[in-house]
Amino acid sequence: MFLRIDRLQIELPMPKEQDPNAAAAVQALLGGRFGEMSTLMNYMYQSFNFRGKKALKPYYDLIANIATEELGHIELVSATINALLWQERKEVDPVSAPLGFAKDVRNTAHWIAGGGNTLVMGSMGEPWNGEYVFTSGNLILDLLHNFFLEVAARTHKLRVYEMTQNPVAREMIGYLLVRGGVHAAAYGKALETLTGVEVNKMLPIPNIPNEKIPEAKKYMDLGYHRNLYRFSLEDYQDLGLIWRGASPEDGTEVQVVDGPPTGGPVLEGEHDAAAFAPDFAVEELLEIAKKLYDKAK
Repeated sequence: MFLRIDRLQIELPMPKEQDPNAAAAVQALLGGRFGEMSTLMNYMYQSFNFRGKKALKPYYDLIANIATEELGHIELVSATINALLWQERKEVDPVSAPLGFAKDVRNTAHWIAGGGNTLVMGSMGEPWNGEYVFTSGNLILDLLHNFFLEVAARTHKLRVYEMTQNPVAREMIGYLLVRGGVHAAAYGKALETLTGVEVNKMLPIPNIPNEKIPEAKKYMDLGYHRNLYRFSLEDYQDLGLIWRGASPEDGTEVQVVDGPPTGGPVLEGEHDAAAFAPDFAVEELLEIAKKLYDKAK
């Protein structure tokens, strides 16, 4: 089961204006073949299907714990997309085509299907697909796949980074480059314990260090590249049997940190009458919510 904390894993900067085409590109990092939906669902189903949870507990702990962190990653990417799409419009005339601008953006589904919100799709509007999930039942094969998945995801993050200079998108990408680096290295360390093969000698893929990306270096300077967060109150205590030794990023000693990162606030999202979000005229909804609070006093 899961607990939920109403915070993002980092604090995102507030956008100055809408950037719907950047939002369309960032969708690749959510619902694309190597987006966060794929990392989440691959690790989650591998943890569900894991054979020998007690006998092979350090490996089960690793996969299950990283899967839990990935829940926060889909939340963070979704928040970024929303930040790039959201705009407050309290009063609009629907006859004046207040969403007219949306017909010229790359992903019109953001407004037609989502009301100016993130959707579970890739950058070209293609839906995320369950066939992206690989869960073979073979521990070494699954770990090798996960290592590949993380470096492929890193490649896509770097390409989207090069597409946009939007500070909201780049802040999120910088953080996820560092966290994805931790996950790739953790799977590499797990593979080395099982096979003796020093998989992490291949990192980084692509061959550009995170420290070259200012938004990623910020989190490296805070030590995020050394930390494997334990996302549980009591469980997954054997992570340190695998996550130990030197970080392939800079050779510093890695560590398991109990609990999630401090993080930052979730985005509020204002009323957009044009998108009927949360409705065209919101006054009735606000009055109903107020009555609920008044009843509870």
